[in-house]
Amino acid sequence: MQPFKLPEFYMPIQARLNPSLNGAREHSKSWAREMGILNSPGEKGGPAIWDERKLDSADYALLCAYTHPDASATELDLVTDWYVWVFFFDDHFLEVFKRTRDTNGAQEYLSRLRSFMPLHPISDPPIPTNPVERGLADLWARTIPTMSIDWRRRFITSTQDLLEESLWELSNIRQNRVSNPVEYIEMRRKVGGAPWSAGLVEHAVGAEIPPEIASTRPMQVLRDTFSDGVHLRNDLFSYQREVEEEGENANCVLVVEQFFGIDPQRAANLTNDLLTSRLQQFENTVFTELPPLFEEYGLDPGARAAVFAYVKGLQDWQAGGHEWHMRSSRYMNGSSGDDGSHETRTRLRLGPTGLGTSSARIAAAVGHAPSGVEPQQTSIVRREPSPLERLLSGTIGLGMSATKLRLSTIAQGLKRFRNNTYVPYEAVGPTSLPPFYMPYSARVNVHQERSRRYCIDWARKVGMIDTPPGTPGAGIWDENKLASFDFAACAARIHPDASGPELDLSSVWLTWRTFGDDFFPTVFGTTRDMAGAMMFNARLSEFMPLDCGHTPSPTNPVETGLTDLWICTASTMTVDGRRQFRAGVEVMTKSWLWELQNHIQHRVPDPVDYVEMRRMTFGSDFTMSLARLTKGGGIPPEVFHTRAMRALKDSAADYACWTNDIFSYQKEIEFEGELNNFTLVLRTFLDINSEQALLIVNDMMTSRLRQFEHIIATDLPTVVKEFNLDENSCKALSAYIEGLQNWVSGILEWHRITGRYDEATLRSYRAPRYLLRGPTGLGTAAARIGIGRTSRNIGASGDICGPR
Repeated sequence: MQPFKLPEFYMPIQARLNPSLNGAREHSKSWAREMGILNSPGEKGGPAIWDERKLDSADYALLCAYTHPDASATELDLVTDWYVWVFFFDDHFLEVFKRTRDTNGAQEYLSRLRSFMPLHPISDPPIPTNPVERGLADLWARTIPTMSIDWRRRFITSTQDLLEESLWELSNIRQNRVSNPVEYIEMRRKVGGAPWSAGLVEHAVGAEIPPEIASTRPMQVLRDTFSDGVHLRNDLFSYQREVEEEGENANCVLVVEQFFGIDPQRAANLTNDLLTSRLQQFENTVFTELPPLFEEYGLDPGARAAVFAYVKGLQDWQAGGHEWHMRSSRYMNGSSGDDGSHETRTRLRLGPTGLGTSSARIAAAVGHAPSGVEPQQTSIVRREPSPLERLLSGTIGLGMSATKLRLSTIAQGLKRFRNNTYVPYEAVGPTSLPPFYMPYSARVNVHQERSRRYCIDWARKVGMIDTPPGTPGAGIWDENKLASFDFAACAARIHPDASGPELDLSSVWLTWRTFGDDFFPTVFGTTRDMAGAMMFNARLSEFMPLDCGHTPSPTNPVETGLTDLWICTASTMTVDGRRQFRAGVEVMTKSWLWELQNHIQHRVPDPVDYVEMRRMTFGSDFTMSLARLTKGGGIPPEVFHTRAMRALKDSAADYACWTNDIFSYQKEIEFEGELNNFTLVLRTFLDINSEQALLIVNDMMTSRLRQFEHIIATDLPTVVKEFNLDENSCKALSAYIEGLQNWVSGILEWHRITGRYDEATLRSYRAPRYLLRGPTGLGTAAARIGIGRTSRNIGASGDICGPR
């Protein structure tokens, strides 16, 4: 019995079938036999992992013929062999290492696989010892001759992620641990292999991504939304096999089910809603971000054509992958209440097809488990639902909370419409703060008062307060407002052990960051001036020369402040340290363009896109770099690139970002007309009220901080062992962890004491802002002038550089 009824899927592209399918079937079976994949025994000579019947029933050639409909016969053979290999690896790893919980053997096994993917051909390659190694060696030799070094590097990385992050799944299985939603989405991209599939798309269509844009936001979003679409769809189809039969706990339906305390049917519906949102983010990126990217980098027509060929290849893969899931014996693809045939399942795909046309198609489905279908018991321990979960149990995952009837494709279209029709400046009233989970106590630096005095003096010196009328930035802050913000109080808590000069430096950096966050939307948001905003952002890098040399003459307080701070900070750093610190600042300031773009589109962001961009708009890397100025020295650089350290940093960052989103909710929504706030994002995505959304944000904060604790307790000891860290490095690692603990606890404590989010203070500044708002009501957003933007951080004091 199926645990839930499959939802109606958003799929704007019609799948097409490659005419070379039969040849690929014959070739892949012959190749699998030659590599030893067929009839290869499991652990300790057990039954064969795959036999010919199992390979035939899965029909990976059909998958590749659907996902690469325009590939040549030779290319289709190669791509099909890659997929036979990767699916066999998945099942082989399950039988040999996951079922036996053999972590040490898994690490040794995965480590050897790296040697079969050399960047350049080598004269003395290692000798394969099993079918997985033999297949990888053969495929690598057949794949790389036509591809650039840049592509090979990217493909090696995605292949290693696919292979090595299987240890994350194994670790969770051993601990009977279900991840939180954010952790799951990020890790599923690596272990699920869709970025690897995206790399093969470049090979199959014969068009590489131009290297100069490969790491830009639009290309990363295309890859990530493609990946999320592939993986979330797979999780829906594979839930029964993975969760109920294999004991897997890396499945989004299960993650959603556990986090929200809802039944599998509602969890499946919500997973499908997220899948739809990610596919629509893909479309939005293609239409709104690629054209300006092409102009920014001056791509020639050939390079632009290559990008669009890649985009088309990803769309074909998405449609073909869905069609294959509907047909493959590997997955749950019957539907209770019909005959299970492909024709029945797709008969409601009416009306036009193509990019962006799904809202024109109408299909109906019931948003609860069919009569007589009960969720099956899994190996995961079920807990009692919380009050929040009981509150949401009737609304989550239904698409439209006002009714139990779920008009699936209509609902998806309405969600896209709803994201663009939210009426800003909504009167939400004061925020009722939830009980925050915080296991760490904030401490206060003894130099706090000194930094408070200096903060105001420095801000006046660089023109942030007492600025003459008509000057850019005039009127944004005055001395009283700055004093009420009390940024030094936050700096004193995130750096409780810093010296006076160190605290001063941290305080004024945080003051500068917050002023910039207020300055940017005031100057560019009122006119939606994206061109001016891009020029402003590009100029900021010129005030951070790596050689600490000449800078342009500043024209506003943001540039003046940055000029002063850069010299004070960078003069004592190495060139590599300067480069890293500057990158943190640039990531933050460039993310302000993303916020502005959302306002230009009048679009509430997709939830996954918001979470990932929020770390940047908050300045997480930048403010954590400030922490590393005083803590973390002595840790080998490669340690910071491990999965555990990245996850440690990101989980702390999310807690801090969402803390701000809760405290600033009234300020941003009611007084500033903001669209970029996690509470609003979840309100819109889940179609729930503010109170429910605030509680969910708090639950997500708790889950991320518990993950932070989990990493410290279980993952970092493995990192210490893997890198054989000496006593001094271990002490530095402990100091860095303590710095992050101070960071999250200090930011929470500052939000409790600052006047920046106090309603009385907000109302005292309301009148002059609202004179600029113009008309209100549905359809009038373009006529209003949005003033301001929330700032999110922190404080200052003391003479840093001395006379200059």
